[in-house]
Amino acid sequence: MRRFMISAMASGSGKTVITCGLMRAFARRGLSVAGFKCGPDYIDPMFHTRVLGIPSRNLDLFLQGEDGVRRTLFGAAGQDYSGSAGYNATGQVVWTDAGYGAPDLAILEGAMGFYDGLGGTTEASAWEISAVTDTPVILVLRPKGQSITLAAQVKGLMEFRQPGRIAGLLLTDCRPGLAAHLKNVLERETGLPVLGALPPLEEAALESRHLGLVTAAEVEDLLGRVDVIAENLEKYADLSSIWEIAREDNSAGVEMRTDLSQSADLLKTQRLSLAPGAPSAKQAAGPRCRIAVARDPAFCFYYEDNLDALRRAGAELIFFSPMADEALPAADGLYLGGGYPELYLKELSQNESMRESIRRAVDGGMPTVAECGGFLYLQEAVRDDSGRAWPMAGALPGSGFGTGRLQRFGYLTLRAASDSMLFRAGEEIPAHEFHYWDSTDCGEGIKAVKRDGRHWQCGHISETLYAAFPHLHWGGALPMAERFAAAAALTRHTRLANES
Repeated sequence: MRRFMISAMASGSGKTVITCGLMRAFARRGLSVAGFKCGPDYIDPMFHTRVLGIPSRNLDLFLQGEDGVRRTLFGAAGQDYSGSAGYNATGQVVWTDAGYGAPDLAILEGAMGFYDGLGGTTEASAWEISAVTDTPVILVLRPKGQSITLAAQVKGLMEFRQPGRIAGLLLTDCRPGLAAHLKNVLERETGLPVLGALPPLEEAALESRHLGLVTAAEVEDLLGRVDVIAENLEKYADLSSIWEIAREDNSAGVEMRTDLSQSADLLKTQRLSLAPGAPSAKQAAGPRCRIAVARDPAFCFYYEDNLDALRRAGAELIFFSPMADEALPAADGLYLGGGYPELYLKELSQNESMRESIRRAVDGGMPTVAECGGFLYLQEAVRDDSGRAWPMAGALPGSGFGTGRLQRFGYLTLRAASDSMLFRAGEEIPAHEFHYWDSTDCGEGIKAVKRDGRHWQCGHISETLYAAFPHLHWGGALPMAERFAAAAALTRHTRLANES
């Protein structure tokens, strides 16, 4: 599978814009493209997914380990994307039921600066992922008041660690005249090809909020904006040279079509419906269990690997909206991901029938995973910026409140003292936190430890529950998805036995 990574010197350099533009440009040329995001970020993969029409996946060495990252990346070559779910701009849940075979090209988007990793090291950085997966890197540069100094910075990046893997440069927010000047300087001083320059574009400006960019569903006419970016990259960038940088021996037979009139527009040909897609082969004989997954604008932070792992474990995923639906669908387990519940407190609170059905389910022992925003939703209330308390599900004690700054931000390790639904005593579980909200009762069920030695107790943990701020990735070594599905299957078996 051909592949390359888009990285940069720092956050805010235009990586997501360039990545989405290239995804669209290559797709317009008839190629099947798969998207990946380095690190734990949820928002950038939403943009990839919206542009490509298929799920993007995360590659995170801390959360997954080397084997997990390789499994996610190279497993994409045979990935079946049927039955994947998303939501449209109005929050309505939709499914794609079109299958998707081996991609011709994988485009990886780095996180932060190229070498920025865990705790001031290169661990779990975009550079380390490029080295572990042997992926060439295209560095995005946004020149502001620089000329040859920019070349000095690039040289430093090339030599800082080996293997460097930087194979080319792309300029962004750069007018053609300046781009021509910088091309000469950069190629002369670094020996790297300048593969093109994206000029300043209004379409390339994406809004941000406290957790990063706004979600893809909130951007007005996102696909139209990305088309403009792709058209400019087709005009001002050398796509053929980028294609050659991504070349791998096992993809030598794949040709990039340059006749856009005959291109296969993936977005226009995908089929959307309001019914789930065809079940996987494993589910053809009937699911082992059914897990209700909250998915709407308030709850939209899910690693695609987690959903895949649940399906492989025999779970049928039933997507629903805590904002719009009347009640929890019939299910044996409940998955409440993170997201932006603080932006939809009124809608969530006023949906009393949904809140009550979820409270009854959790109180009744339905196996439940609730991360970050989903954890806040299970509590008694969440206070808005004015101090007003909006009632939530009330399945857990405590109430959420905004703090105006990041809380316990970054990677951490959860240490299990006893067995529970997801964990076994003595296990160390990699996790990640990124939130500006906190709770009056974060729980005491498990110990969280930072690399610098800081530690605290957190989470409401039991044989049927994981509810806490830390996010979990189920694409690593521990079989957490299998344990969740097993608990849901036991619930299903018990219910059916009682009914008979």
